[in-house]
Amino acid sequence: MPFASLHVDQSGWGCVRVTGPDRIRFLQGMCTANIAALGDGQWTRACMLDAKGHLVSVFDALVRAEDVLLLCQPGVAEATRDRLARHAIMDEVDFELADVPVHRVWAAPQDVWSAPPVLAPCPEPVAPPEAVDIRRIEAGLPLFGVDVDDKSFPFESPLRATIDYDKGCYLGQEPVARVRHQGRPAWELVGLRFAGDEPPPDRGSPVAHADRPDAGHVTSSARSPVFGPIALARLRRAAAEPGTRVQVAGREAIVCALPFDTRPEAG
Repeated sequence: MPFASLHVDQSGWGCVRVTGPDRIRFLQGMCTANIAALGDGQWTRACMLDAKGHLVSVFDALVRAEDVLLLCQPGVAEATRDRLARHAIMDEVDFELADVPVHRVWAAPQDVWSAPPVLAPCPEPVAPPEAVDIRRIEAGLPLFGVDVDDKSFPFESPLRATIDYDKGCYLGQEPVARVRHQGRPAWELVGLRFAGDEPPPDRGSPVAHADRPDAGHVTSSARSPVFGPIALARLRRAAAEPGTRVQVAGREAIVCALPFDTRPEAG
């Protein structure tokens, strides 16, 4: 079955508008992505961390001639603004919550990571929230407060794609670099795929592995029109290898790399 193209309205997710002559330099030191490398109209996904490398926000940074728009994940815009303001001690930079019309077109799971934000009202038909969440899970995009939280590290999930290891110093950089040199992290956010057509296990369902009864837990789940019952799960490293078979609430599942893949050999 082909993927349905979705018009995804993100206008209500939350936006922080950053202005002032120091805005690029300041943001460069506050997030994992290379903001300084972006030109007018370009964007990148980024994470903001605390000093220990834990996640505190996930947003898309859109650079414009007069400002930078931080298009936040749902529910984190106000906390993002407040945290940025606390760190702006000697910087000429200002932050305000902004109402910005924004949408994206997600024609396939990969577009969840690559589709640019369009600063205009979402055209009809607007995808319902259930369809948006299914596509997000198919793509393996973690939501802050759902799949990741303030005890998570960016390298434990596909959010590792936001990390620029060559950009220079930023808040939380040292623990991130240390884990990179040590090898794989202890935990990993992965996909799970279930046989049959029963609803997938609920969020929080424990995941067991032959070598680790406490292998992890489900963080999000959905019934995909393309993949059937699927889930995102936070698993210990021993159980997180793609192709591994695990037990979830009495059902067998296969660990999958993210995004979920339509190729037969991908499970």
